[in-house]
Amino acid sequence: MVRGANIALTKELPDLARLALGVSWDAGADDALVENLVLAAILCDADGRATSPDDFVFFNQAVSTDLSVAEVESALGDDAEQIEVDLAAVPAAVARVVVVLYVNEGSPRRRTLGQLRECRVRLLDASSSTQVVASENLAPAFQHETAVVLGEVYRHRDDWKFKVVGQGYSSGIVGVAEQYGLPL
Repeated sequence: MVRGANIALTKELPDLARLALGVSWDAGADDALVENLVLAAILCDADGRATSPDDFVFFNQAVSTDLSVAEVESALGDDAEQIEVDLAAVPAAVARVVVVLYVNEGSPRRRTLGQLRECRVRLLDASSSTQVVASENLAPAFQHETAVVLGEVYRHRDDWKFKVVGQGYSSGIVGVAEQYGLPL
């Protein structure tokens, strides 16, 4: 899927109940970059704002307060942890789950996503580990960005959809937090 493309998940796959969003990348020989990449999710309301400061799911807070979104170890060959979403458990106040990849600020030397040769997000049916869709290689558009919104799972009427976003932030996770109303 290209940036901006979306797919009607539950309309096309009515039995889809749990999703796993994984990321694959190629950083060449830059192990320090790989060690400092973080996958996260933000649960947002209809206005695109985080529903609560506690609804930022990442390595220090691996599960959303309502238990509908979790960061889990990848058992499916992705380079990072995965974000799992239990669609039926997502509260009605949550209109979208935004998936973010960022360079941890604790990196000893400034690293950017522009150092990646490849970066793809893929969506799987978590029940069967079957791939539903995968994005194009998002890495060629990265330059000085240290965070990127990879994609979002969102409500559309009574169904769920997935959209590839690929929007980068030179201001890193701070820029993402500002955009989505998260205090850091």
